[in-house]
Amino acid sequence: MIPLRDTIPSRSFPLVSVTLIVMNTIVFLYEVSLGRELNSFIDRHALVPANLASMFEEGSNPVRAVVPVFSSMFLHAGWIHLIGNMLYLWVFGDNVEDKMGRMRFLFFYLICGAGAAALHVFLSPTSGTPTVGASGAIAGVLGAYFLLFPRSRVLTLFPIFFFIQFVEVPAFFFLGFWFLMQFFGGTFSIGIEPSGGGVAWWAHVGGFVTGMLLVFPLRKYR
Repeated sequence: MIPLRDTIPSRSFPLVSVTLIVMNTIVFLYEVSLGRELNSFIDRHALVPANLASMFEEGSNPVRAVVPVFSSMFLHAGWIHLIGNMLYLWVFGDNVEDKMGRMRFLFFYLICGAGAAALHVFLSPTSGTPTVGASGAIAGVLGAYFLLFPRSRVLTLFPIFFFIQFVEVPAFFFLGFWFLMQFFGGTFSIGIEPSGGGVAWWAHVGGFVTGMLLVFPLRKYR
């Protein structure tokens, strides 16, 4: 399922969401320009659970340990990875930003990314696979949208073999199905170390749940 737009117009320009999209795009273009230096750049700035766990065990500088949690949110593994994440942020981020206000939404986004990383590291503390992408933080946005706008509808593209269908799906169903996919994907991947990368299912689950927990404390009340 590919979301194209929702049916709730934003009441203000989503400045933070657009800025995050631009920043992620700029960072990815920088990644592309690195050539052979890309791998060392990813090693320095991606989230590697084993490295993070060992830093805390050894009592290293906490700032040095935490930086990859946030820097990894702005790295992506390819064009499809980037475009998919930014599409979800574009479709669902504006309304959540509208409900929270810009500064609260930025704080919310970063904390959701941290919550996603925390669950991922907790369940895969020995993994040496670098984790990159904004999907954990964006999952938090989806969790907030799930509670704030359950009656909204999402125009969704369904590619079925050579046919393309456009269907308006209730947001409650779309995001509920998305969450269940992440949960079961994570459940079936427990104990399996991905070779050459994969989907950080539990990071998505952690971000989504963090978003659900924080949405009402951080929303604006008029």
